[in-house]
Amino acid sequence: VVTISAPFSLRRRMELKQISSNKCFGGLQKVFEHSSVELKCKMKFAIYLPPQAESAKCPALYWLSGLTCTEQNFISKSGCQQAASEHGLVVIAPDTSPRGCNIKGEDDSWDFGTGAGFFVNATEDPWNTNYRMYSYVTEELPQLINANFPVDPQRISIFGHSMGGHGALICALKNPGKYRSVSAFAPICNPVLCPWGKKAFNGYLGPDQSKWKAYDATCLVKSYSGPQIDILIDQGKDDEFLSNGQLLPDNFIAACTEKKIPVVFRLQEGYDHSYYFIATFITDHIRHHAKYLNA
Repeated sequence: VVTISAPFSLRRRMELKQISSNKCFGGLQKVFEHSSVELKCKMKFAIYLPPQAESAKCPALYWLSGLTCTEQNFISKSGCQQAASEHGLVVIAPDTSPRGCNIKGEDDSWDFGTGAGFFVNATEDPWNTNYRMYSYVTEELPQLINANFPVDPQRISIFGHSMGGHGALICALKNPGKYRSVSAFAPICNPVLCPWGKKAFNGYLGPDQSKWKAYDATCLVKSYSGPQIDILIDQGKDDEFLSNGQLLPDNFIAACTEKKIPVVFRLQEGYDHSYYFIATFITDHIRHHAKYLNA
């Protein structure tokens, strides 16, 4: 009896279920579902395939969304597709947490549990079984994308908003050389010192605050020793979460300055924390990444 097992890439391909596909700026905006090994649940991700992907492998740009978001918010509100089409970038936007894991308390609050994975690998029971968004975003999802779509695995970058801006910064800083560029809109820059971060990290990582620093961009910058990374941050000046101390960009800027890590920080007059702000500057961010991805 000869047993032929499907090759890894084919096995992965068979596991993907297409949820939707819409033509957009000459390319295709798609959403897929798959069973995640890391998160032990079904997960959805959005992927924009520019027209260039029909004939060649394109660079991949990962977007991480903020609190309460799914894979839908960014693709329906940011208007990213036009610039992605122009620059030939595949844009991948995963969900922000595991879904439907039936963990007691997962739906009790908007800033912890469902829709609030904070892009960490939880170590505390009961969250440590499913809440492994850091490994999902940096390992499992890219492997899945590389096996199923026309992307160049050597050319990837990452960006995000708020909790996802925090996620983008830590992914880049914890994996020197993996991402060619990083940018963020209104990122949570110093979560060990802000209410959102303290709540999430205490729940996912436990009371030992020394463990929190491994997922804090301001702490990570201080010990960063990888290749030079060019960071772009846009922050709305009228962002309520800036004024109430959730984002703390000044701490991050100070740490970058001390380490001589180049960061372009733009405080945008009159803008808030919303997707109107993101839509206004999304083309700048995609251009920032294209400069490195298409070099």
